[in-house]
Amino acid sequence: MSNHLTPGVIGGMGPEATIDLMYRVFEQTPASDDSGHIRLLVDNNPKVPSRIKAIIEGTGESPAPCMVQMAQGLVSQGADFLVIPCNTAHYYYQDVASSVDVPVINLLDITAEAMRSLGCFKVGLLGSTALQITDIYGPVFRKHGLTPVYPDPHHQDDLMALIKAIKAKSFTDDDLKTLDELQNHMTNQGVDCLALVCTELSVIKNKIESDVPVFDAVDILSKEIIERAQQTKPNL
Repeated sequence: MSNHLTPGVIGGMGPEATIDLMYRVFEQTPASDDSGHIRLLVDNNPKVPSRIKAIIEGTGESPAPCMVQMAQGLVSQGADFLVIPCNTAHYYYQDVASSVDVPVINLLDITAEAMRSLGCFKVGLLGSTALQITDIYGPVFRKHGLTPVYPDPHHQDDLMALIKAIKAKSFTDDDLKTLDELQNHMTNQGVDCLALVCTELSVIKNKIESDVPVFDAVDILSKEIIERAQQTKPNL
């Protein structure tokens, strides 16, 4: 049995984004055979209550209890640390982190740290409307000396429609026009880089063409998972 740390993934928000993260971990792991890859414990649960209905519409139940249950289940199966591959779901980060006795990687923190280290200062955030309303990235970015910039309401509505299309698997090449308009809108606001802070957008990252560097929170998370999973358990 391996004595390396085992990651647990609180997934399903959305399910394709979770699979995308799993593939990136596989693809980026320096392994010469099967045993060199990372053991992942994954709860890819698309039944987590809607973050949009809970945060924006105020009509849905909180996802927190479900996420806590998933976290505790993963820990009981042997997870040594947890990740949540959904930016908006970090609105409930403290609920999850306080419910388990293993570290929970904060995607917002590691994204801000990575962008600051890469020389970004004014960052265009492309994510869900709930992410903008709660401004959960705002305090984290400012702590690292970064200025967050969001799309205006019109472009944010277009972005949200795009995210829903990706979830529904109805994304087409026509939607590339929306992506072009979004990146032009953001660069016109003087951003020096763009951050994909919705894991659905990460799925179509290779379709995004921009005049400024584009950074993907899922790439940052996958690298963090690999780095931590290569550490050994201190009691072994």
